[in-house]
Amino acid sequence: MISISGATGFVGTNLISYLKGFELCSIGRSDLATISSSTLKNAEAVIHLAGKAHDLKKVSDPQAYYQVNFELTKKLYDAFLKSDAQKFIFISSVKAAADSVNGILTEDTTPNPKTDYGKSKLMAEQYIQGQPLPAGKSYYILRPCMIHGPGNKGNLNLLYQFVKKGIPYPLAGFENKRSFLSVENLCFIIKELIKRDDVASGVYQIADDESLSTNDVVGILSDSINKKPKLWKIPPGLIRTGARLGDVLHLPLTTERLDKLTESYIASNQKIKHAIGKDLPLTSRKGLAVTAASFAAK
Repeated sequence: MISISGATGFVGTNLISYLKGFELCSIGRSDLATISSSTLKNAEAVIHLAGKAHDLKKVSDPQAYYQVNFELTKKLYDAFLKSDAQKFIFISSVKAAADSVNGILTEDTTPNPKTDYGKSKLMAEQYIQGQPLPAGKSYYILRPCMIHGPGNKGNLNLLYQFVKKGIPYPLAGFENKRSFLSVENLCFIIKELIKRDDVASGVYQIADDESLSTNDVVGILSDSINKKPKLWKIPPGLIRTGARLGDVLHLPLTTERLDKLTESYIASNQKIKHAIGKDLPLTSRKGLAVTAASFAAK
């Protein structure tokens, strides 16, 4: 049996569908606060998906991140250590390592998160790594980058709505590359870790193989509805001037938002690919096409 926390979330619903044929048991958020090893009776593996997501609007209480992402993870991992379960899979985030990246992020990068979200995830990682691991048990700390797929309600959905309405993308003059992660590729890796006993415990970044520019993404989303991508290459200097004006006048486009929209963030997936020795089921472009098709089907 596999026990899963956060089974009703975006990743959880996709994972449950992907793990058909396995006996699954859901752990509710309220159960985590009082979890014990008896709750994990008969479980062979524990997958910890539940957590407080990164709040881009910055209205969350900072302590909530530590309570949910650290304290509840600590309680669940303690219960795992006392149980008969053999594997613990924790879904962390690349933001536990870095909020911005120069070059390519790897697992060897010294973590330096700046947000409460990233810091709380890193605290949970360090707690897991700091406990003596009994014989026969393994832990896997997975650091996914931006996850997308059917049921996704994040920035990709918002960008798709702009494309669907024929609104040109005005930041095409900026050159960037970002790593994405199809939820199917994440589920594939989790399933491999459940089935196999030859992958060493540790931290693994999870990303699709190819990094893409935002212009590439606009093109893929446009292709999904047979539209020609509308890309406005307004001079970046002019856009930055407008963003600085937005800082002063509290307009929607600020310097911080512009940086988030146009920054590069490339995460290597070579460590996990070497560990499992298999190709991921979906290419970056195919995964985004699947996500776009799910938007169009709504």
